[in-house]
Amino acid sequence: MSLPLEDYAFVGNTRTGALIGRDGSVDWLCLPRFDSDACFAALLGEPAHGRWSLSPAGRTGATRRYLGDSLVLATDFTTEGGAVRVTDCMPVEGAHDSLIRRVEGVRGSVEVETEIRLRFDYGLTEPWLRRDGDRVTAIAGPHTVAVDSPVPLQFRDGTLSGHFRLHAGDSVDLCLTYLRHGESAGPVPPAAAAIAGARNWWQGWADRCTVGGRYRDPLIRSLLTLKALTYAPTGGILAAPTTSLPERLGGVRNWDYRYCWIRDATFTLLAFLDAGYTREAVAWREWLLRAVAGRPDQMQIMYGLHGERRLTEMELDWLPGYAGSTPVRIGNAAAGQFQLDVYGELMDALHQARSSGIEPDPDAWRVQRDLLDFLESRWSDPDEGIWEIRGPRRHFTHSKVMAWVAADRAVKDVERFDLDGPVPRWRRLRAEIFDEVCAKGYDAGRNTFTRSYGSPEVDAALLLMAPVGFLPATDPRIVGTVAAIERDLCRDGFVQRYRHEPHPGAGHGRDTGADGLPPGEGAFLAASFWLADNYLLRGDLGRARATFERLLEVGNDVGLLAEEYDVDAARLVGNFPQALSHLQLVNTALNLTQAAGPARHRAEEARR
Repeated sequence: MSLPLEDYAFVGNTRTGALIGRDGSVDWLCLPRFDSDACFAALLGEPAHGRWSLSPAGRTGATRRYLGDSLVLATDFTTEGGAVRVTDCMPVEGAHDSLIRRVEGVRGSVEVETEIRLRFDYGLTEPWLRRDGDRVTAIAGPHTVAVDSPVPLQFRDGTLSGHFRLHAGDSVDLCLTYLRHGESAGPVPPAAAAIAGARNWWQGWADRCTVGGRYRDPLIRSLLTLKALTYAPTGGILAAPTTSLPERLGGVRNWDYRYCWIRDATFTLLAFLDAGYTREAVAWREWLLRAVAGRPDQMQIMYGLHGERRLTEMELDWLPGYAGSTPVRIGNAAAGQFQLDVYGELMDALHQARSSGIEPDPDAWRVQRDLLDFLESRWSDPDEGIWEIRGPRRHFTHSKVMAWVAADRAVKDVERFDLDGPVPRWRRLRAEIFDEVCAKGYDAGRNTFTRSYGSPEVDAALLLMAPVGFLPATDPRIVGTVAAIERDLCRDGFVQRYRHEPHPGAGHGRDTGADGLPPGEGAFLAASFWLADNYLLRGDLGRARATFERLLEVGNDVGLLAEEYDVDAARLVGNFPQALSHLQLVNTALNLTQAAGPARHRAEEARR
């Protein structure tokens, strides 16, 4: 049985990360990068696909927490005979990528068991195991992992296992280290010092946050999660450290999110800037500029951690999937889609960076001008849209709105920063897009903007129209759109992206909500934060707070959110932890904290 996602915590070192269950099992770990092949893949299959279990025999309970504002995880296990604490961390500043697990006796006398099944290539390849004193080395092709344990580990069927007894005050330290070709692990650093160093590193980073207020704790936890999802060598921020966690349990909506989405650009920039993390914002801008370098028509919606463009999608048929959800995919074919909205997101991100006083990059404006030149001839084309449909292209309203954002930010950059550009032409483009959206993307009879031109459906992405400044949140058309989304897409306060079933008025069997996939998924948590932002922008602080605090309740006990929430099952679903969910938590928390004057809200910036 797959553990609920709520039972997992995340530890990482800004290069990769692990999911550790409440039961003490490391069920997901890719080495040496987030997007490398997993050596522990039980999350998407069974223990035989790789895991590292470490817990007492006969445990009767488990509680856990992060130590302070850090990614050091402490889990307290109880048994009839006593209690032990397992502390897990991945040192950020170590010479190698390592996972350290320290077991300490807290009370009484406790028998502890460990089992390490390293299975490279996402659970497919069993390694050779070699012993050298307290170290066991696992080797398979390009992969080498060293396991250091003062406790004797037994070999059986490619699995390491051991057991030991701890009394109060005793401790045992275990360490797993990834070695690149030609590297040697060297002596294992003292676990206590490594744990203290990791905790101090994360706490020092968290202390740079300049925001206080009633939501500081969830805000800090989300910022720490975002920092942990930042690939330090390049500054790229991946959407999630996992692949193929289903948007519907048992379903086929299972995607690889271990890449960097252009769509998250502005959300990310504002989250870091408004919380006091200018260095991270600059690094993200630099990653964006490197990734999109080249011809504008070759710009992708997502890239690899180093800006890689080929993210070939394939299915791993030997993995049965999380909760039986297949197929398990690696790579992401959506990288080849045409999505207009990403041009607006990139333009907005670079505009926000400039407006925030970040030192200008000499290439940024050239990139923006090239993007506008391309967009002028392509904005009227249909696309796959923000939700990356795997069906026919459409004229999505949100896509056109973001094309408007691109033109709007270009005009503002020239007007405010004395940059060179054909402003009269861009103003005409901006007006042309605005008029078309209001004419073709708006249903006057229902008083709502629609998912796509001529569609009777609404779409959660329409909640971004006011935040990006297309229209004020108090405009009757936006108020009507929010009401339609509340009516058609909300369940128990949570917003779905769109309806999958045919709309009653579609006629002739036409499924205007279809996206080329079988129906069914959870509520999209980021969209629920967007709803709170709309309430706030129109002055309804009480409703905004209530919506935000309802969302906080679905986070797990260590403050982590997935992409979606299954209202019926009352479970988190989708890849986990999800950067966009945490980005939206940060931005909405910042806006609520500074409700008298929203913290650099996109709508505030757009109106200036």
